[in-house]
Amino acid sequence: MLDRKKIAAEERLDGKYLLSTCDPDLSAEDVALGYKNLLEAERGFRDLKSTLSLRPVFHRVEPRIRAHVLLCWLALLLIRVAERRTGLTWRRIEIELGRLHAVTLSGTAGTVVQTTPLTEVQAGILALRHGAWSGSIDTLSRLGLKWGLGPHDRGV
Repeated sequence: MLDRKKIAAEERLDGKYLLSTCDPDLSAEDVALGYKNLLEAERGFRDLKSTLSLRPVFHRVEPRIRAHVLLCWLALLLIRVAERRTGLTWRRIEIELGRLHAVTLSGTAGTVVQTTPLTEVQAGILALRHGAWSGSIDTLSRLGLKWGLGPHDRGV
């Protein structure tokens, strides 16, 4: 037999956290914010392992260790900025932009980049980086990027 009063009492606590601290000077808001930051830090480590596919690297020289940690942190920062600006997950951004292909066309009249037609999602992501996207053809100088097929990108 179900105890309806007990179920109702438990339902009132759904979505609530019970947090405790040994620091009596912290406000409830500070404790909750600290817990949320802990969750973000744990998510960061998960993303370093999964999204960025990082594995243990054994450096012996301190400058290399520091450089490795800095590069990992910068990569994670890039992911977080992209996610917050677009409102999309990194995986979704990666999938959407992975569908975009570009080729550099050079001639006597100049150089342009020809891309595949953009979806609304792709245009939205790129607009956050470049300002309004003008279409499928844009100059390299306007983008500030060196897109195109380099010698190592040319498949057979």
